[in-house]
Formats: sequence, C-alpha cells, structure tokens
Amino acid sequence: MQPNLFDLLGEDNPFKEQKANDYYWTLKDLANVSKNNKKVFSCFACGGGGSMGYKLAGYDVVGCCEIDPKMNEIYIQNNHPKHNFLMDIREFNKIPKKDLPKELFNLDILDGSPPCTTFSMAGQREKTWGKKKKFREGQVAQTLDDLSFVFIKTVEKLKPKVVVMENVEGLLNGNAWEYVKRIYKEFKAIGYVVNHWLLRGETMGVPQARHRVVFVAHKEQLHYPELKLCFNYEKVPYGKIKTLQGLKLSENRAKTRELLANVKYGENDLSNAHKRLYGKDSFFQSIVLYDDKVVPTIRAGAADYYRYGTFEQISQGDIITASTFPQDYNFGSSAISNVCYICGMSVPPIMIKRVATEIYKQWFSLEN
Repeated sequence: MQPNLFDLLGEDNPFKEQKANDYYWTLKDLANVSKNNKKVFSCFACGGGGSMGYKLAGYDVVGCCEIDPKMNEIYIQNNHPKHNFLMDIREFNKIPKKDLPKELFNLDILDGSPPCTTFSMAGQREKTWGKKKKFREGQVAQTLDDLSFVFIKTVEKLKPKVVVMENVEGLLNGNAWEYVKRIYKEFKAIGYVVNHWLLRGETMGVPQARHRVVFVAHKEQLHYPELKLCFNYEKVPYGKIKTLQGLKLSENRAKTRELLANVKYGENDLSNAHKRLYGKDSFFQSIVLYDDKVVPTIRAGAADYYRYGTFEQISQGDIITASTFPQDYNFGSSAISNVCYICGMSVPPIMIKRVATEIYKQWFSLEN
C-alpha cells in the first residue's frame, strides 16, 4: 500500500491525525482533572454541554443562567452551580451590579450558547426572525434571533477577559451573514476583539458530525496573540461506539420496517426507499446509521435514527456517547426522546473542551 506522505514525517508531524480517547467518560472523572484556576460563567446553559466541556479542560464553572425551568433543574442535578439564575437573560441583564456576586465581575470566560432554532437550515429561518414565538427553548413567547446581541450586553456588563459564543452552522449562510457582521460590530463597540471559526465535531474527536460556529472574543487591552483553532482528530465511526443492541422497532410500524428492508447501502435516510416503493418524497428525517460512518448530527426534535441492515433504532447509550455526554448523566427521564432532546440542544462537551484547552494554552498560560 502506498504510504501517506504525512506519515513519513514521523511522530512530530503536525499534520498527523490524533486519536481521541476521551469521548467516553463519567461525571466522577471530573474529580481527577487538574484545575487551572480559571473561572467561567455560562449563559443559555441548557443541559450543561458547554459547562462540562470547560470542567474537562480544568476550568471552574461558577454558575449559569438558563430560562427553561425543566432544563435548569437537570443542569443543577448534574453540574451543581454555585450561582444559579433561572431567568431570561434579558432579566439577568437588568439586575443591578450591586446585587450580583462579585466573582461574576472577575471572570476569565463568559460562555454563551444562544438558542439557534431560527438559524437552523432545517427550520423556517427568515420567517421567524424578529417575531415572538413560544419556543421550547424557553417555554415563553420570545424572539431568538436577537439573543446574540442581548448576550453581548451581558458581556458589556460583566466585562470578562474572554468570551466564547457558539451557534449553528446556518448562522454563516444566506441572509444570516448580516447577523455575523453585526456581532463583529457590537463586540468592537464595547472594546473586544473577536474572530469566528466553523468547527466540525468529527475532526475534534467527537463521534458525531456536529458543526458549530464559535466566536471567541477578548478585551482589546489584553493584546493576546491570534488564536488558532485547528483540530485534526481521526474520525470515530458509529461501529466503534454503538451498544450491542438498539431499540427494537415495534411490529406495528410496518411501513418503516418495509423502508428499512429496502434501503440501499450509503443512502443517508429513508427517502429514496420511499420514492422507489411509493413514488413520493417523504421520510427525509428518518436517518440511516452505518458502522463505518460517523453518526450524523443528533437533532433535538426526533430520535428517528435507524441501524442499517436491522429493524433497530439508535439506543440511548449511542446518543449519549455520540454526543460525548457523561455516561452517568442524569437526564431526568431515560426515554429516548428526552435523551435526544437534551443532547441535541447541547453542544458536545468534548468540542468545548478542545476550544477551552486551546484558549488556556495560547492565552491564559502566558499570564502565569
């Protein structure tokens, strides 16, 4: 076999793919992580995917702000925040500074993951921008497309050294690019230097093709060098993480079973099988999983993922590992729809661990 050119460069080769061995972990493992004495506060905390990523990188996550009562309860059970604010971030921004904990004004990182439904390429996008709607992300009527700018107001209030804000890939597409330009403009107006990256989970050691846009900003006066976020991890295929048995598809789902029996290797979903059998377009959201391919993005709204060559759905364990959530995470309910929702709504912890590790190495370590 022809050798790979990059392999000839030896072990010190900067282009050599790294192998991930940290996507399978437990909350108990956090006790063995070396601490770096850097503090983080998380906004739009959701299930704590970001918070757990910072903890895995050695940071102290001192608190959170989350609007959804049910999600906040789950966050508390798993992350035990010192300072917990169950409220709309707009309300958090109205709290007088004197009434907030002093350590929130001495943060190393302010983290934020504004809900991204309105920018998802699978959603209605422009039709929802600027309109109030009752989204599941908050259980109340609100606009979501402006939350990045509300979060920048939080940055202005707390004045952290560094800001990390992540969102969906769709933020970079089409008319949404106007939001990106405004994000840059508003960060600059409050004295922060910002840059953004499109990060792909499958190149970061995450067993899932999860793509996220990450903005990283820092105070202008800190004069940090240019941050480099380039990850080259070996892809982790589904066959390497899947549990022995998936969820058996019930006999009364005859049509889905028929489609699974007729799907051809390599087809991403059941739509082609449906077209062949019924002559109509449908079942685009019924995803097919292959042992030799990376799990596609885990969506919050459904658990319609099927193992190729079987009448089995993805298992809860598969979703947890593909999302790099801890194996002992308390989801409140083990129902696959609930596990899928929390993991689908949260950034994979290992993605944030990688980003947070590089921020420490390239910026914070220079201060020591």
